Amino acid sequence: MRTIEFSSFGDPSVLKLTEAPTPDIDEQSALIRVMAASINPSDVKNVAGAMKQTTLPRVPGRDYAGVVEAGPAEWLGAAVWGTGGDVGFTRDGTHAELISVPLASLRRKPDSLTFDQAASVGVNYVAAWCGIEAASLRARETLLLIGAGGGVGAAAAQIARHRGARVIGVDQRLPPPDAPIHAIAEKLIIGTEDLPAEVRKATGGRGADVVFDLVGGIMFRSAVDSLALRGRLIELAATGRREVSFDLADFYHNESRLFGVDTLKRDLTASAEVLDALTPGFVAGDYRAAPLGETYKLTEAQSAYRQVAAGAAGRIVLRPQE
Repeated sequence: MRTIEFSSFGDPSVLKLTEAPTPDIDEQSALIRVMAASINPSDVKNVAGAMKQTTLPRVPGRDYAGVVEAGPAEWLGAAVWGTGGDVGFTRDGTHAELISVPLASLRRKPDSLTFDQAASVGVNYVAAWCGIEAASLRARETLLLIGAGGGVGAAAAQIARHRGARVIGVDQRLPPPDAPIHAIAEKLIIGTEDLPAEVRKATGGRGADVVFDLVGGIMFRSAVDSLALRGRLIELAATGRREVSFDLADFYHNESRLFGVDTLKRDLTASAEVLDALTPGFVAGDYRAAPLGETYKLTEAQSAYRQVAAGAAGRIVLRPQE
């Protein structure tokens, strides 16, 4: 079979098209023919050497949609989808014609999603779901999304709407016209220099019940100061700054709470449980996959990775069977 592999860290030029043996499976695993596999920014960072747990040589790729090629009879030929924080890092990933996955991670792809769409759901929606679950967002609460125009922001906005929460979006620049945040957010704050003041103005002085900070680092202090009484802050990134400071007395007087979320801690099987929770929303049409950008063959993987590294609009998808 053909795979994309890297044996050293660096820019996308280190990715090589290789021939590899078909993965072995046992009674606890299944063989998947990968029909589509998206490229996430974390895949680009992985190739660059930003993920300490990654062992080399490695086939990258976290998200996939495909067909069961070998395994239990009841699964043969089934269209499936998946994602995981182990795949592409400590086990070979989805940017290949075939992959082996644990039987416990198998989940049937919603019929409402194409293979390309299903392969574009994983990381973004798992991150959004885990953050919102950690903070226990409830109906009629206000969710502030910092970085609302990105993939995780789009997923979080849709999940929040599904739960009956009010959404306020924040971004440095206006998101693309087809970004879900436009239809969901009651207010969209663009490029403000005083985010806490804008948020309190929009909430009658209360602040946000939950702040989902998808930027982190440079936005941390603004995120903390935007919390309502007993507000919950979710962090999953550290853009521009790993170490942050805030007024600890204000924090505990406000009875604020801080949650960290890392999708890399959820392997294929744990991530499949999140897909279970998300599936009804996709079937009902309440959730939609991110807009697709371009599709590439495995032979074009370097160009595809460069597109993602450059911040391409829309999801970039590999089609290993082409």
